[in-house]
Amino acid sequence: RIVGSVCISIRSQIKHARTFPRSATLTIILPLLLYGILLCSSFAPLPVISSKRRSIGTGGPVARDGSWDKREETARDGEYLLGIKRLRRLYCNVGIGFHIQVLPNGKITGVHNENRYSLLEMSPVERGVLTLFGVRSGLFIAMSDKGKLYGSGHYNDECKFKENLLANNYNAYESAAYPGMYIGLSKTGKTKRGNRVTPTMTMTHFLPRI
Repeated sequence: RIVGSVCISIRSQIKHARTFPRSATLTIILPLLLYGILLCSSFAPLPVISSKRRSIGTGGPVARDGSWDKREETARDGEYLLGIKRLRRLYCNVGIGFHIQVLPNGKITGVHNENRYSLLEMSPVERGVLTLFGVRSGLFIAMSDKGKLYGSGHYNDECKFKENLLANNYNAYESAAYPGMYIGLSKTGKTKRGNRVTPTMTMTHFLPRI
């Protein structure tokens, strides 16, 4: 409306200016024209800056500073935490060779031949850390602060073990709650206290087998 009024005013001034000398006409019209141009330019739309960044999922721009890579890594970690549960038997090549087993009474021992109590469900709970669950007994392998192995009916921090890959392709299982303590079997198949063995000893070397 303002622009329309200015245009009407300019036309009116031009009409009346025809009766004035040329110099007077220019003196009247030029300021009006400049004012009209300035007024019209103030109503011009602002330029739109298009973004070349691609939106994913939430519609937000993809960051170029590496934060998206961090989110992808976090997502991969999340997938790892969900993890694939493995059914395995842990074989220790000590003495005549033993598989670790979890008995219904909560006792952890070694048995030479495979049986239903030696089948374990290995489930990752965080990167490099897992639980060992006796499928038949329904108990977790756990280690106390004294290094003693026992079967636990409830999941807790003592049920978590770090799976360390050794140079001989065997694994050593270290207590996540009590670092420096390892699962071990003696030459007779009895469990060793975790604080009395080290990963350099064969009795702490286990091979996951199907």
